[in-house]
Amino acid sequence: MSHVALLIPLLPLVGFLSMLGFGSSLKEPSYGWIATSAVAGSFVATVIAFFLLLGDSSREISVNLFTWISTGGLDVHAALLVDPLSITMCLFVTGISALIHLYSIGYMHGERDFNKFFIYLNLFVFSMLVLVLSNNLLLTFVGWEGVGVCSYWLVSYYFEKDSAASAGKKAFIYNRVGDVGLLLAMFLIFHATHSLTYETIFSRLHDFTPTTATLTVLALLLAATGKSAQIPLFNWLPDAMEGPTPVSALIHAATMVTAGVYLLVRMSPVLALSSSGRWTIAIIGGITAFVAATIATSQKDIKKVLAFSTVSQIGYMVLAVGAGAYSAAIFLMVCHAFFKALLFLGSGSVIHSLNGEQDLRKMGALKKYLPLTFPTFTIGWLAISGIPPFAGFWSKGDVLTNVYGYSKPLWVLGLITAILTAYYMSRLFVLTFRGEERFREITAGHDPHESPWIMTLPLVILAVAATLGGILDLPWVHHDSIAHFIANSVAAAPGTPDASTAAQFGLASADVIAAIIGILTAFTLWKSTSPWPRYESSFLERVWRWDDFYDATIGRPAQQVAAFGADVVEPQIIDGAVTGVAVATRRSGEGLRKVQSGLLRQYALVMVAALAVLVVFLTSRSW
Repeated sequence: MSHVALLIPLLPLVGFLSMLGFGSSLKEPSYGWIATSAVAGSFVATVIAFFLLLGDSSREISVNLFTWISTGGLDVHAALLVDPLSITMCLFVTGISALIHLYSIGYMHGERDFNKFFIYLNLFVFSMLVLVLSNNLLLTFVGWEGVGVCSYWLVSYYFEKDSAASAGKKAFIYNRVGDVGLLLAMFLIFHATHSLTYETIFSRLHDFTPTTATLTVLALLLAATGKSAQIPLFNWLPDAMEGPTPVSALIHAATMVTAGVYLLVRMSPVLALSSSGRWTIAIIGGITAFVAATIATSQKDIKKVLAFSTVSQIGYMVLAVGAGAYSAAIFLMVCHAFFKALLFLGSGSVIHSLNGEQDLRKMGALKKYLPLTFPTFTIGWLAISGIPPFAGFWSKGDVLTNVYGYSKPLWVLGLITAILTAYYMSRLFVLTFRGEERFREITAGHDPHESPWIMTLPLVILAVAATLGGILDLPWVHHDSIAHFIANSVAAAPGTPDASTAAQFGLASADVIAAIIGILTAFTLWKSTSPWPRYESSFLERVWRWDDFYDATIGRPAQQVAAFGADVVEPQIIDGAVTGVAVATRRSGEGLRKVQSGLLRQYALVMVAALAVLVVFLTSRSW
């Protein structure tokens, strides 16, 4: 088992190092196939590890590689923790990532830095696997930083464009703010338990005081808001759309943005110590889900609609964590990986067919031109909208059912968000595939074309997963549902009353009604786009002016402080002090130089006079 577990992160690392060693000696497709094979091999190793774990009675295996740090009271091992939670994460991370790698071979064809793209992609997957497989917080932090730096490289892949370079820097800086939260949490945890290893931390929960527990939970939440793009650090993620579409799919569906939710679920025993901390998590998740959904209703870039959709769906997961529904959060995370990867790659196929165009106002009536992209995208749209029997209905319903027992106001907010979700995704669907053709100027009169098989095959596989994904957590289908499988890896859910069968049926019906309302509203309002309907708010399109607020309260004041430093502090204070010391030294030297005549007899006279004074002084003392 240990050897198989080691292969999971090792294979993408080997792929990364191999491509790095080849340099530019291979032709274009070779790098893509090496990278895809490495991640696909990691997926196979994960599947084998999954079945081996099922046969292990403890369902928890630690693989100790070597002692990393041993100093004072801190002992940290480079070790892997293979348990139901980590193996569940690895299954969809490696599986979805392998499909995105395969898709990228076709999508990135002809790009100047084709080999560099796949080098980054393999390193990204390796970092994510280190993050979820680590058995201690410090090694988790290494993977945490790894996905952060890889996202910077991939988001700013088209660095010649100012917008891409700025987006990469924005993502990097926002994530560094979140990193402060994780570091603070690590300091607090070590102060309380004298360990950073998960097993030891969870065995010493009694050492946490109520204040330390709450501060730790809030610090973990800050870390999650940075990595998983939640309020107040959510607005870096839409700008990350400047990277290639496969990068968007990888970040949004399988890797980076799920890291924050994973961290919260992994630390759920600590979260259970602070009810006020969990309330804060639930409120942040609910508000983020709602705010991001409203913003998505007015975006005109197809990828930005999906980006804000990701922020909203992650908000649902954070809401579930706050409500103590940890398995529901993971269930939605898995299903979201299926349908969001499908939607992003489907949007990439649309963009590919329109020569790079992403504006929804320049699409329309693509249904007949994309015979494979259209039906697969339709499945993704229905899944995220919450229409049964697709995966999104079961996973989002699981979250809302648990939230209903935790807080009725948060459930109402979640239900309103579900209406908005169905609306903005239906709007995107209508503007892309239905209505009149608005793309003729882009295609120079030519018909749009379907993508090659290497891009459509992942769409078909993901469409099947988005259709059947709900089976993963339906207890009447099989015994080892996700909730049962990961039960020993997370804290026990708080004591919220279970909904009766009638209540569950009513809640499910409410979910379906919400989806239908959103869909019908979108189809009614967007049945014609000539002229373009005035249903959109500039306030929402400008992201609730969140960036403007940060610019006014942080950016511009920081610029003024920097300007004051450059114009006053640097030249007048710092340079003035240095110059003052230099002037004083020079003047003292000039003063001393006047007594240096260069005449030996004068020097001898001074020495004799000094000796005479000394003799007189000593003689007078003896009297």
